[in-house]
Amino acid sequence: MVCKPASHKTMYDWIAASEAAGDLQHCTIRRWNGRFHEVHIYRYANDVPLREGEDALWVNWCELSITKEADGTMLYHNAFATQHPLDRTNVEAVVQAGRARWKIENENNNVLKTKGYHLEHHYGHGQQHLAAVLLTLNLFAFLFHTVLGWTDQKYHLVRQALAARQTFFQDLQALTRYLLFESWDHLLDFMLQGLEISVAPDPAIISK
Repeated sequence: MVCKPASHKTMYDWIAASEAAGDLQHCTIRRWNGRFHEVHIYRYANDVPLREGEDALWVNWCELSITKEADGTMLYHNAFATQHPLDRTNVEAVVQAGRARWKIENENNNVLKTKGYHLEHHYGHGQQHLAAVLLTLNLFAFLFHTVLGWTDQKYHLVRQALAARQTFFQDLQALTRYLLFESWDHLLDFMLQGLEISVAPDPAIISK
């Protein structure tokens, strides 16, 4: 889990003391990202308290800082708490897992909550199974929109023009409230025409 200094003061006091005593572990890795070299600096410590108090949970802490080798520009910085014992052989994998969890939270859950899907932590509709049904439909919608963005040229072009998901959903709602479309493809053609976007012929279809 992400572990920031502002919310874990006691932990970072321990880490600072460990660093001052020369006990804080670290390793540095140089990587090429396809455009320039990056410097990945890992710092980690085992058995630190998550908070103040005798009943505090003891965890292991790791941090990753990524800088541009050429000028030292900071590209990424974050820290994580884990139950996995840390050493030089696994700290990269643990940090990678922490970053993946953060990515899921920000690129999946937050999209569902803030970008037009209206998914909330408390989704308590109905007395028996309605909440589960609505949640499932919401997740299916997000899944199909993701797949369409990868595979459907017309959908991709419309979404490029209507970059904000809320705008896209509002346009869909307005159009389908007053107009009847023969199909999803017909709806997208209508939107592309209104947005004055031309669609290039698909080479795969032409070759057939």
